[in-house]
Formats: sequence, C-alpha cells, structure tokens
Amino acid sequence: MPTARKRQVSLSDTKYYHCISRCVRRAFLCGQDRLTGQSYEHRRDWVEEKLLALGKVFCIEVCGYAVMSNHTHIVLYVDDKKAQRLTDRAIVIRWHKLFKGNWLTQKYIHGDELSESERSMLDADISEFRIRLASISWFMRVLNEDIARRANKEDGCTGRFWEGRFKSQALLDEAALAACMAYVDLNPIRAKMADTPEFSDFTSIKKRIECARQGKQPKSLRRFAGNPRANMPSGLPFELTYYIQLVELTGRCMRADKRGYISDSQPLLARLQIEPENWLKLTTRFTKVFHGAVGRKQAMTDYCERLGKKRRTNLDQCERLFG
Repeated sequence: MPTARKRQVSLSDTKYYHCISRCVRRAFLCGQDRLTGQSYEHRRDWVEEKLLALGKVFCIEVCGYAVMSNHTHIVLYVDDKKAQRLTDRAIVIRWHKLFKGNWLTQKYIHGDELSESERSMLDADISEFRIRLASISWFMRVLNEDIARRANKEDGCTGRFWEGRFKSQALLDEAALAACMAYVDLNPIRAKMADTPEFSDFTSIKKRIECARQGKQPKSLRRFAGNPRANMPSGLPFELTYYIQLVELTGRCMRADKRGYISDSQPLLARLQIEPENWLKLTTRFTKVFHGAVGRKQAMTDYCERLGKKRRTNLDQCERLFG
C-alpha cells in the first residue's frame, strides 16, 4: 500500500523534494509511436512550459527538471514561509491564475463590500488556498491534470494519462540534493537522447547553461546562491560554475565514446565529501538505489522520528554512498 503523502513530507526537516510522474501508456505518449511513426515530442514542451509557469504562481520553486518521453523528473523547493507572508489579496490573485475561484473570491477581488459572515467564509477559503499554494500534491495535481486533458483531447480519448500517484523523495541534506539534481539533469544522456548537457532538450541544465553563457541565471528556476555562509541569500547552496562543470564531466564519464575523469579534488565533491566512484553511482542509479527519503544518517534519523517512522529505509545505502 502506498505511503500517505503526509507521511513523506516534513518541511521542518527539508524543503527539497524529488517528484516523478510516469505515463500509463508508457511507450509513446510524450515520445514517438514506433508503429505509426507519429511524433508526440511537442507534449514535452507542454510539460516544460506549464511547469515553469506554475513555479511563478505557487510558493514552490523549480530547482531542476527533465521531461523524458514517458516520464518526468522534477526537484522542487517548498517556500512555505513565503505563503504565510503573502497578503490575503495576493493569495486570491494567485489562486485565480489556477482556478476561477467562487462567487465570494470574485466579489472580494472586485472590491465589493462583504458582510461579516461572508468575510468569515472568505477567511476560511483563503487559509485553505494558502496551504494549497505551498503543497507539492497540489502543484503536481495542477501540472499533471492540465497535460492529461490536452493529450486526451488531442488523442480523442478519455482515461488516465499519468499513473495514479506521482512518487516523491525527501532530499534531506546538501549531498542528497546535489546528487539528485545531477541525476535529473543527466537523464537524457543516460537515455542516449543527448550527447552533452547543453543539448539536453527540456531540462533545467540546458536552461542554466544557456543563461550562464550570458552571465545570468534563469528567473524561472531557483537560483544558485553559492556555498553556505553568514547572511546567505535564499537559493541552492552550491556554486553554479562548479555544479555545471561537475554535471558536464559526469555526462562525459557516462558515455563510452567520451573521455572523462572525476577527481576527488573537484570543489563540489570535496565540500560534500562524496567519493568520485560513489558520485557516478548516485548520478546513474539514484532512483534504483533509493526508495524514499535520502540523506546522511543523522538527517535520516531526525526525519523518521519527526514523522513517526520506525524503519529508516535507505540508511545502509546512504551510509555506503554518502559516507
């Protein structure tokens, strides 16, 4: 029986989560039908466009993604504190970008006077919207439902497009986050859909490299803030240059026709204290090795105690690969 989502998400332990969605008819829904030769590649663009648009509405930032032919990988950062800081009006405006709302929210946005009972009902609605705008489940629901409707309309059929539930993994520390992000960014290279990260279509690494060449970071993705330090701005706790270099080098190591070698002095691996051999295993077999939350021993222990979990799944693998 699948684990309830509330037993997988603990924002007090981590705000980073890896989510995976798979198509029901896995062969060609987002790729190419080998029988008819018809291409459905344009649907990958649908997913990327919708995903990045939702990152601007929800209080959830997109850290990394890869839209494959039959599944998607997404790394998300939940900014629940931002959801609490937003005004009531800002919450309703954001919710109306996703749904029409109800007569009460429409009346509020138009500036009409509300009675005491109406205000009380509105407050309850806004409290619920505030929670939903910082919910991974609602984020993935809005994303997947939109794509399913468009695909079914194009196919002239009804029924499921995605498997019933998306999978999620809590990324409990910096080592787990870095390994998972690189695993996601390198998906097309492992699948032999691209030769190098900068040519990996529908991935976050391609978007980051394109912007980095102009000395910028993409506004649609959570920015790299550099190594942890005092008064650190909000963002991924890594140096962007070191991350891109490591991903590119790892991609070369994955290909038999490319020459590549990862040194244990590579700045990001040295800081995270991950052995190069273990790094290659993490970035090629992340979802096969880990089923559930990922992190070092203390982070795993705290997470399991917080959620009342008696078993610390993945602990042996985490100790072996992260040290």
